[in-house]
Amino acid sequence: MFAAAVDVWRFQPHPEVWLLIVGVVALGYYAAHVIGPSVVADGQPVVTGAQTGYFAAAVALLWVASDWPMHDVSEEYLYSVHMIQHLLMTFVIPPLFLLATPQWLARLVVSGDGTAGVWVRRLARPLVAGIVFNALIALSHAPVVVNASVESGPLHYGVHVALFTAALAMWMPVCGPLPELRISLPGQMIYLFLMSIIPTIPAAWLTFAEGAVYSAYDHQVRLWGIGVAADQQAAGLIMKIVGGTFLWAIIALLFYRWASQHSGDNVNMRTVTSSASEATGSDLTYEAVVGEFDRLGDPPREPIPGDGS
Repeated sequence: MFAAAVDVWRFQPHPEVWLLIVGVVALGYYAAHVIGPSVVADGQPVVTGAQTGYFAAAVALLWVASDWPMHDVSEEYLYSVHMIQHLLMTFVIPPLFLLATPQWLARLVVSGDGTAGVWVRRLARPLVAGIVFNALIALSHAPVVVNASVESGPLHYGVHVALFTAALAMWMPVCGPLPELRISLPGQMIYLFLMSIIPTIPAAWLTFAEGAVYSAYDHQVRLWGIGVAADQQAAGLIMKIVGGTFLWAIIALLFYRWASQHSGDNVNMRTVTSSASEATGSDLTYEAVVGEFDRLGDPPREPIPGDGS
């Protein structure tokens, strides 16, 4: 590993990463151009422009997080960069892939009583998903796991796959492609609030630890002159501040959507009551309001991102 000290920024090829990216793109292309047209009704889009954009962004960020130089710097030199890599793989890339998944494709995966569908529905439950995700986050920061994964490539990728899979389940109740697996907007806000609290424990541990927590990063090669203690503190702050801010920004967006929906409901109610009053020319009655609702029909619902066919 320390041979890299001769040239920290030398290019290190990772063909396994390139194969992964090509495979993901090929699967996406096959789903959109071969499977989709055979299951989607005529006149309906197989994938929307927004879903295509989400997919492209997810693939691009997956490549950045998995390939040189981020992978090599995070594995050989700075644990703080490793923390950025983990945030991308748990907080950013999984929800992008979920938003990119058409509803028809998700239903093909979970339809019936197949093994895949059963496990997806079990793991996507908020309580189960939250516990599994945070347990793996805590385990992935244990010194024995970090030190061993730095020395073993297969273990390193295995940890990333486990975290990514758990993150997909964790985000399903918030932005999954299946409406029945999503929880209400207030529930999503509470859920993400809890997700933002639990990771502060390992973050605080890293920030205030004395001495080197991970021996694999305690070596003489110091990239950019960052010492091991400062690197650990930066990793803890990134996990707490950057990760927490990201989740709180989503909570704020969800609150705005929830408030907008309730504001729209109030406007619709005022419109109906006003129309009913004008129609009857007298005080409102229950029958007048119900009749006006029947005349106007149900108000349109705001579409939910990812809830397309």
